[in-house]
This record gives sequence, structure tokens and C-alpha cells, in this order.
Amino acid sequence: MEVLNHIVLVDDNETTSFLNNRLLGRLALAKKVSTFTRAEEASRFLWSDTQDTPAPAADLVFVDLKMPGMSGFDFLEQYNQLPAEVQERTVVAVLTTSMHAADTARVAQYPNVEYLTKPLTEEKLQRLLAKRFNIDFAVPAK
Repeated sequence: MEVLNHIVLVDDNETTSFLNNRLLGRLALAKKVSTFTRAEEASRFLWSDTQDTPAPAADLVFVDLKMPGMSGFDFLEQYNQLPAEVQERTVVAVLTTSMHAADTARVAQYPNVEYLTKPLTEEKLQRLLAKRFNIDFAVPAK
């Protein structure tokens, strides 16, 4: 039961990306899942041609906060500068180990961004899809 066209994972930790990819694959939530270890690459892939792109590059983007080079906060700032119609087409969710109050407060400044703590689980995905996409999916039996 594919419900989204494309999910993007942005995390410099390959083990985390591998596990999240497996979870998304098992749940069959998207036709395509792309993984990036650097936020710069993901940003270019997602938003370099926003004016000429009729369809969103991704429905849902998970981004880690603490990464070398462009951080998750830099990525969020770039997302925040995009036209409103582009932001409406792509949901961004921070997926981090940080539960530091300063980080949660900083992410809260971005009204369209969700905040999730690692690890990504079926339950967190269910809540996110229900809230942001109005999708209620049953988790497949193991």
C-alpha cells in the first residue's frame, strides 16, 4: 500500500539511514525512498529547480540536525526561504537524537516542520502521516 510518491532521508549516519530505509521498505509507504548523507546534496536534489518543477521532488523529508557541512538547521533555514506553495508540497520532519530544549525551541520556530526523536518507528510514522497527510494506515503484520 504505497501512500506517498517519494520519501527522502537525510542523515550522515549510515546505520540510521539503513534502518530507516528498511522500515520504510517493509511498510511500503512510498514508491521511492532516496537517501542522502549530506544535507547539501539533498537540498540541491530537492529544491534547485523549484520554479520549473510542477510536481514535488518529495512528499516527505526526514532530516537529522547534527551533520557535518550543512547542518539540519541550515537545511531548515533553506526550506523556510522557499515559496509557500513549495513548502506545502513537501513535509519536512526533523529526526534527531537531540532532546535538548534549545534544539526543540529552535525547530519550533519553523511552523511547517515536525520534530521526531530517533529511532523512527511505525507508531511515529503513523502519527505523522495521520497529522500531515490525513492518512491512516494499518501496520502490516510481521
